[in-house]
Amino acid sequence: MKPKKWGSLLFASALAVSLLSAYGVPQTAGSAHAAVPTAQTSVQSGVFNTQTLQTTTFGQVQGFHDETNHALVWQGIPYAAPTGGEQRWKAPVDPKPWSGVLDATKPGSVAIQASGKTTVGTEDALNLDVYRPANTQTKLPVIVYIHGGNNQTGKSTEITGNSMVNDTNAIFVSVNYRLGPLGFNPLPALKNGSAEENSGNYALLDIAKSLDWVKANIEQFGGDPDNVTVAGFSAGGRDVMAMLISPIFAGKFDKAISFSGGMTVADQDASAATFAQAIAPLAVADGKKATEKEAAAWLLTTGSDVRDYLYSIPAEKLAALMGNAGIRMSVFPHLYGDGTVLPKEGFDTKNYHDVPLLMLTGADEFSLFGRFDAYFAKNIADNSINTDANVMAKYNFINKYGGELYSLFNVQDSAQKMYAHYKADIYGMQINFGEDAYVAGSAMSPLGAFHGVFVPLLSPDNANYDSVVGSAYDLPGAVDLGQVFRKYVSNFVHNGNPNGAGLTNWKTWTPQTALNGESMLFLDANRRKAISYLSSPEFTYDQVLAAMRVDHTVSEADKAELVSKVLNGRWFSGKLDQSFGNPSLWVKP
Repeated sequence: MKPKKWGSLLFASALAVSLLSAYGVPQTAGSAHAAVPTAQTSVQSGVFNTQTLQTTTFGQVQGFHDETNHALVWQGIPYAAPTGGEQRWKAPVDPKPWSGVLDATKPGSVAIQASGKTTVGTEDALNLDVYRPANTQTKLPVIVYIHGGNNQTGKSTEITGNSMVNDTNAIFVSVNYRLGPLGFNPLPALKNGSAEENSGNYALLDIAKSLDWVKANIEQFGGDPDNVTVAGFSAGGRDVMAMLISPIFAGKFDKAISFSGGMTVADQDASAATFAQAIAPLAVADGKKATEKEAAAWLLTTGSDVRDYLYSIPAEKLAALMGNAGIRMSVFPHLYGDGTVLPKEGFDTKNYHDVPLLMLTGADEFSLFGRFDAYFAKNIADNSINTDANVMAKYNFINKYGGELYSLFNVQDSAQKMYAHYKADIYGMQINFGEDAYVAGSAMSPLGAFHGVFVPLLSPDNANYDSVVGSAYDLPGAVDLGQVFRKYVSNFVHNGNPNGAGLTNWKTWTPQTALNGESMLFLDANRRKAISYLSSPEFTYDQVLAAMRVDHTVSEADKAELVSKVLNGRWFSGKLDQSFGNPSLWVKP
């Protein structure tokens, strides 16, 4: 791999920005039965008639034709009922059927979540978007996408399918699901429902429900219900990995893609203590207990008084809790090993859903998280992160080693753990595009192949990272790289094998291919064309830790501070914390 080249840049965090366009097409009225015969006949005859009025299990939906991208789009289709009131921490149920025609021409409501100093969204947000090519084909493969945002923020339009569905010749479904303490909550007072509800993994129940909707309805949109690929980015990628070990997802999907995901499961008891501490100030303010210590202890009890209080808290107050997690499970614990939705042993299980799996990472996954860590807040404010040699050295230190450890976590470590018990093919990919300053330009090169580097390759019209990447993706080499990337993805979702004519042959991850230095596909580009080749990571986790110890680009005092305050407690930091003696960030039960 090429050495990292860091330059100077000030920009707003791309992790909190979503600038995707919404289509303001007016609502179309119509009879509840007007389009049923035409739509059903067209699908049953093996030809999709490209109409935008379709019928679902619960009623008709009116979408629109995106003529610029030659795509058909339906947005905000309910797949479950609202989750407010008594349904707050319950398994999702079917939406109430509607009469007439539902306007599906603009994005649906998003799940309630913190947004800066306020909150946005609603508890009526279990909806999804459907995109398909404006062609007449049926039995198209289906990609069901789970957005990122640490399972605390985000929305289905994180990636839109308008520009990708023709390149992949697939249907793209993107899902909104419950977030934050409304999507995950392990407090014992809430455990008075079914075994699945008692898991606290409500967001996973939502995603499972969305897959049930796809199974029942996607054929009406020209999709193949027996060829469904679940895909997700960041938190969505970790949710996809969790689906692979979850009994409730058996038979719900046929392939899986984890973009910057990795394996994370939280302990229920430790998680409950964290939630109790986070909610305790609200209980004190509401007069439930005199002190936060008393309130936290009370919130860990099983009484109906605790349950009633939790249900009475306004959703806006709950959504604002446990923010700024920064890929630290201890700040906002989720994905609990409850023994029902997720096995108690987590990813040490021997039981996986054996479907073809593609795992992807960028080479510099930690760069955005490092730059916007609170440790560097003053340096961002006064620009010394770009001008002070000592600050720049500290920033480069955490980006180099954090990036290497995070990249290993996303692909290599997961493949090694699951290989002995996984019967299907595993494909690993790393994107290096962005590390070469001559190619990436001054905007992108300081961050390299950042967390989300694949997004503009998969969805070329995506604007989330414009402030980060500048014009880097407009170069002929980047355009070619996007075409290559989408070909691999298309082949994978169609056939379970990403290989095809004109592409570098991508071998599966095995211990032998890892030993031979060809376990992963590496993607890059120069200014003119894409570059793809087989290789393996140039380092192991232990080698990264050893290199950190002998690194003299920062002082020993600064190194100790960076290791204990910036790199500590992250998804990828288990061995690092143990090796350097970092204290646990978890609340003691």
